Amino acid sequence: MRVHHINCGTMCPSSARFVLGEGSFFSRARMVCHCLLLETNEGLVLVDTGLGLRDIQDTGRLGSRFLSRSAPALDPKEAAVSHVERLGFKREDVRHVVPTHLDLDHIGGLADFPQAQVHVFRDEHAAAMTPRGRSKVYGYRPVQWSHGVRWTPYAVEGERWFGFESVRVIPGLSTEVLLVPLVGHSDGHCGVAVRTEGKWLLHAGDSYFSHREMDPVAPRSPMGLALFQRLRSTDNATRVKNQERLRQLIRDHSDEVSVFSAHCATELDRFQARPLATAA
Repeated sequence: MRVHHINCGTMCPSSARFVLGEGSFFSRARMVCHCLLLETNEGLVLVDTGLGLRDIQDTGRLGSRFLSRSAPALDPKEAAVSHVERLGFKREDVRHVVPTHLDLDHIGGLADFPQAQVHVFRDEHAAAMTPRGRSKVYGYRPVQWSHGVRWTPYAVEGERWFGFESVRVIPGLSTEVLLVPLVGHSDGHCGVAVRTEGKWLLHAGDSYFSHREMDPVAPRSPMGLALFQRLRSTDNATRVKNQERLRQLIRDHSDEVSVFSAHCATELDRFQARPLATAA
């Protein structure tokens, strides 16, 4: 039961120095849509889907704001379904999708897996179905779920996990997959924890954007990302508190948990350079 770290959408916003704190002001930044593909006895599980084939073929699904701000590469080889098929599977083999939240760059691939069951916090599902405020302006694109989705919403309750409240999201699945509340970026944003033989993996979604923010000694955020996160968050104070909880998790339990975010290319490169993890 392998765990694949895959990139389901490269984004190249202007000014690497402003956005990432490295390179020049005139070069493009490199950001990714870091997703997980889990091979389990019960079928494939995707954690986030990135941008989908329909988004790439019809960019109007993404909206002009995202296209101009993020400058996505729109490469069909990066779509989650392309990764699935290159590994020798069929799209029907993806039985479950566990998104960190329902922003357009995290669930664009849902339409490529219409038979999959989609597991999400109830607050996130409600916010996406009736967006308001910043959520309405920024992240949700209802066209991405207009094909009809097999939603499975969950209340925020369940077992404790390294000091976080969590929910085991897929009953009967041999691999442990948990929703970990990390609200702030959106109303029902979560991390997704996956048990592997070596240690837990925690996909922290958009709880942070740069590996520099998780430095346990001297955390810092590049100026562009710091501004974007503050403007984009539905509850910025809670987002900041959850970032500190993630840093504490790394400080106290780095031998038991590997934490990564959705868009940091440095983190993705590190995981892709390692041997494939095996789900426990």
